[in-house]
Amino acid sequence: MSEKNQPKGWTNESTADTTHSSHMKWFVKGDVEGFFAFGLDAMLAFLLMSSLLIGYLGFSSDLVFTRILPAAAVGLIIGNSFYAYQALKLGRRENRGDVCAMPYGTSTLTLIIYVFLIMFPTQQKALAEGFDKESADILAWHTGLLACIVSGSIEFFGAFIVQYIRNVIPRVVMLVAVAGTGLAFLSMDYVMRTFANPIIGFATLTLVFIFYFGGVKAKGGIPGGLIVLVIGTGIAWFLYGMGMPSPVPGSDINTSYFGLNLPTPEVQNLLSSLPYIIEYLPLIIPFGFIFLIGSLQNIEGAAAAGDSYEPRPLLLMNGLGSLGAAFMGSPFPTSIFLGHPGYKSIGARAGYSMLNSIVWSIVAFTGTLSLFTYLIPIEAVMALIIWIGIIVCSQNFQVSERKHMPAIVFGLIPAFAAYAGLTVKHALAVASIQSGQNFFTPETEIAMIELRGFYLNGMFAIGQGYIYSSMVLAGITYYIIEQRFKVAAYWALTGAGLTIFGFTHAYKYISTDVIGLLSLPMPTWNSWATGYVIMATILWLTPYFTKPGKEHLDI
Repeated sequence: MSEKNQPKGWTNESTADTTHSSHMKWFVKGDVEGFFAFGLDAMLAFLLMSSLLIGYLGFSSDLVFTRILPAAAVGLIIGNSFYAYQALKLGRRENRGDVCAMPYGTSTLTLIIYVFLIMFPTQQKALAEGFDKESADILAWHTGLLACIVSGSIEFFGAFIVQYIRNVIPRVVMLVAVAGTGLAFLSMDYVMRTFANPIIGFATLTLVFIFYFGGVKAKGGIPGGLIVLVIGTGIAWFLYGMGMPSPVPGSDINTSYFGLNLPTPEVQNLLSSLPYIIEYLPLIIPFGFIFLIGSLQNIEGAAAAGDSYEPRPLLLMNGLGSLGAAFMGSPFPTSIFLGHPGYKSIGARAGYSMLNSIVWSIVAFTGTLSLFTYLIPIEAVMALIIWIGIIVCSQNFQVSERKHMPAIVFGLIPAFAAYAGLTVKHALAVASIQSGQNFFTPETEIAMIELRGFYLNGMFAIGQGYIYSSMVLAGITYYIIEQRFKVAAYWALTGAGLTIFGFTHAYKYISTDVIGLLSLPMPTWNSWATGYVIMATILWLTPYFTKPGKEHLDI
């Protein structure tokens, strides 16, 4: 951002304190602006966290406000403290005063993935097995903690091999699963919620698009996100005051959580959840590596902005932050955020990172976050979540060559199939409850095909293990476009290997859900594996019965 685009009367002072100074300070004026900009992201994550855990999973408020949220703050303390220290260290080593700390926290995308794809299925499976609601909630929570430990371990140990993985798998293929998850599970759900609450939703969505897609800034330097938050919350409470339908709570605020709620270790209680985590490893492992590579790319983005950090220490602490939070009771991994160049441009240095962790840790430890969740309905900020999902998906197109876009689009399909499968499962669950009859049966699948011509079996198959399917299908398409047909054949064989172990496509019905059917340790051959082998054979033989033509079809 150039000086002429920054708030008047702000840039010159902060720049004088940092850019032209050889002394790196703990705190400068620009850190205040950085805190408000980044703190809004942190607040959004906490609001979404409490909304999903209480509103979607039905966890008790006591569990969320006294155990999970304080534990989530532990990750912020570990990571932000270290990254602030690294900024000071880099500034002093290079005799500069303009080094900006890496932004760090819990991403909204991670929240969506862990709630919708790990904790909710575990909860439903436990209920189907006869667990009472409280026990099912604890099991879902503990399974999330184990998933966070696995992801944190991948982030930690992956720091030693991340560059190799990045060199082997094309960026388009690696990012397509994240792109699909962002658009399907982040944006789609809240777009529907927007149209269910159009008075709030349309106003805030328009403002988000104006500030973030339109590229304009509010006069006076007021952050656009803060304007969205205030207007969305104001409309919600105005509707409530006028007696109109509104998402704000109709009861008085519960102050019973106000007080000191320090996190306590929970890792010692996870043994009973170990059998449940196995079926989610095909989901957790690739996402762990995807987020690891994303963190590396964010570090490289900081280098392009002038702050060249040594990647390995930052990536190691990335994993330790997730592990520390999980050990204390948070099921959500932390990671290095995108946006370092933006925070640096507004004058943020090391202090904004520490201030962010201190403020939000106090809010989480004292239970006052329940005040935020009472005053600010998720509908007031859901437009920001929609924007995040769109951006996550759009970035895959932005970093890719035009000729590779068919690979991206094809790779998105499994994510949308998984989301469609989730909506169908919601419908089947409600129908089962209302009628007292179980509709999670193969007979329902057959009836859907025969009566409506809708191939429910195909939707469940492509959606199961969609993270891998997205990468495999995108990889095959990518290398076909590159006319490297034998490499594409290897990707098809990878697809066959994944499905015979149940990582993709294979599924089974239980009384309240449709879940993956792992075949570990012994593989099980199936029709999808046969299809992949046929595909691989055709691809392998292609160079022998074709001749080179145009590189790709013009779109």
